[in-house]
Amino acid sequence: MPQTWDLSALINAADARASRAERQLWLVRLVEWLRHEPRAAGASRAVESETTHSGDAPSPWPVRRLKLLLMQLDKQGALREQLQGLVQAFWRDTDAPALYADLGFGARRSFAAELLARLQLRVLPGTPDTRDLSSLFSLLFEPADHHWLAAIDRDLWLRLAQLAGPGDQAARAHMLDAITSLVSAVQAAGYSPLLRQRMAPELLRDEPFRQLSQAAQHVREAVLEGRSDDALRHAAYLRALLDHCRQAAQSVLPHLEEFGVSVNIVFELDQVLARTDRIEALLGAVLSPDNSAETQHLLLALVGTLKEARGLRALFARHYSLLARQVTERSAETGEHYIASTRAQWLQMLKRAAGGGAVIAGTTFMKFWLGALALSAFWGGMAAGFNYATSFVLVMLLHWTVATKQPAMTAPALAAVLPTGRSATDQEIESFVDRVAQLIRSQAAAIVGNVAACAPLVLLVQLLAWGVAGAPVVGAKEGQYVLNSLTLLGPTALFAAFTGVLLFASSLIAGWAENWFVYHRLDSAIAWNPRIVQRLGAARAQRWAHWWRHHVSGLAANVSLGFLLGLVPPVLTFLGLHLDVRHVTLASGQLAAALGALGVGLLAEPAFWWCVAGIATTGLLNLGVSFGLAFTVALRSRGVQVQVRARIARAIWQRVRTAPLSLVWPPRE
Repeated sequence: MPQTWDLSALINAADARASRAERQLWLVRLVEWLRHEPRAAGASRAVESETTHSGDAPSPWPVRRLKLLLMQLDKQGALREQLQGLVQAFWRDTDAPALYADLGFGARRSFAAELLARLQLRVLPGTPDTRDLSSLFSLLFEPADHHWLAAIDRDLWLRLAQLAGPGDQAARAHMLDAITSLVSAVQAAGYSPLLRQRMAPELLRDEPFRQLSQAAQHVREAVLEGRSDDALRHAAYLRALLDHCRQAAQSVLPHLEEFGVSVNIVFELDQVLARTDRIEALLGAVLSPDNSAETQHLLLALVGTLKEARGLRALFARHYSLLARQVTERSAETGEHYIASTRAQWLQMLKRAAGGGAVIAGTTFMKFWLGALALSAFWGGMAAGFNYATSFVLVMLLHWTVATKQPAMTAPALAAVLPTGRSATDQEIESFVDRVAQLIRSQAAAIVGNVAACAPLVLLVQLLAWGVAGAPVVGAKEGQYVLNSLTLLGPTALFAAFTGVLLFASSLIAGWAENWFVYHRLDSAIAWNPRIVQRLGAARAQRWAHWWRHHVSGLAANVSLGFLLGLVPPVLTFLGLHLDVRHVTLASGQLAAALGALGVGLLAEPAFWWCVAGIATTGLLNLGVSFGLAFTVALRSRGVQVQVRARIARAIWQRVRTAPLSLVWPPRE
């Protein structure tokens, strides 16, 4: 809108005979004029002097300008009639019920479709040439307009409604039409398989969804016929039905926690609950004898939905919060196995880690052999990923462990026992700190066991090859390459942190895979599907179902981690990002192979010790980054308050200062 337009020019431009697009563009310009403070100081003082009484607090600028507009129209009857003609044409050519029935709600039944629609809304420009008032509303108002719209007093609101409203009867008819549309949507959602099959059966016994349309029709007829007592009685019954429908819809949430989460279900559930709230608000406005206050509150609520209707962060935050909670809880079940609380469990963890280190020793030699094949980048990455994945799955099936896989799994397990309320007791905080100490001890045991088994085994194989064949399995050229790549003086720290991100990503994939497995009830399908039972036999089908239910997360984590470590670096290199992976156990095996190839004299060279420092840094970053990311997601999924986090941080620091040995070796039981 040109900033040079004054009020007189703006009113004179109102033309009821103009096209629909021109009329509605004029309304957009009018609201824009209200919204902006005058540039000229003289104009600003004039508006203030005409619209503010002595002793009154100054109103927001849009309210002052609105008062000025109404005063000018009261003085000039011809301009008032001209503007009212435009407004009447506006209400005649627009679909007003769509404002109440559609604004803030997705016309699509899936999360992905709604996300795409919101992206289009943010990127593509809107047009005033539309009958849909919900679409035009987003051109007329902005979320920030809530402030000045709320400052409009009752008298000014009544004057504005008399000038620009559709009339009391027409406004009620529009709201009743919107109620009919919203009730139809709620009823359809209540009968959709996504929600109906997951609602508590006892809450559907009286069929509240089926009765909605008839109850809404009774309210409509009573209001239009002027039977106020009947309207109030039918509205009370409709509100009771809406309350039952809300309870039935909310009963879906416990089902999701037990049987898996789907963002489409969460999206549909939110739509149902929001529509029932909108129906309640419309009922209040329709039934009120003087509905000015209710209509203003409804308008403010609609303006408030503009931010959510366009926003992506709120959409993700709400609909992925339950999925994050479910994923972290699935990981927490797995992570419990990686936390040693007693000395016996600590020693057992050390043994399991030694077994994992032995397998990674073989993985190290396979890595060198695959490198000698000089495959193309993609197929080399595929081969490396298969090597890693096979090794990690073998470690899992043998019930051993790899240290770097633990943090992303143990972080959700740690968050599962985290105090969440402000009233958390000191005993709860101390119990949580004990859990943290157990976790750190477990990580230390896992790293020590992995490295203590992997590096000596690789060195032993190198020495045996010298004695038997006169040459090591890994030659001097490869050994020199290891010294140049693992040194702390290079990009090792960056690559180790990047590997921590991949470790975290594999835990998310594992949690998602298990959630998907549970959501689709594949364990039940394996156990009871007629064809599977016929082929495997009943007993074997039950065993297979149990095995897959308890191992799907581990398989997904290990296979995904292997291929992430193998494939992501060549893909990023193709895109121009030269990132590599640094895994602490593999790195220790590679350095041991270099020592076996170059001889014991390497121990006297600084390059070797820079690599040792690089491996230590790699271990810290592998564990720290993956644990930090997983713990952050777990905290957000549980809504832990900032005050509790601060108390926990102080308690952990107190433990580090007073009992540092407890972070390495378990105290006596």
